Amino acid sequence: MVETAALQERVTAGLDRARANGKRLGRPKVGEEVEQKIRLALEKGDKGIRKIAGEIGVGVSVVQRVRAAQI
Repeated sequence: MVETAALQERVTAGLDRARANGKRLGRPKVGEEVEQKIRLALEKGDKGIRKIAGEIGVGVSVVQRVRAAQI
């Protein structure tokens, strides 16, 4: 239990240090241009989510997120 607390403390300290140095954490965002391509493909309605994701070169979850924002 003590080791877990020490590990959590070290991880938190490392993340805080990275933020203080200006490092952006997390997955990178896709650009507006890519989102627009996804929107256009979804509006056509002739392809599924996986097909759109493969053609544009993004993950399926990105297409799902854009679709959910449209609704």
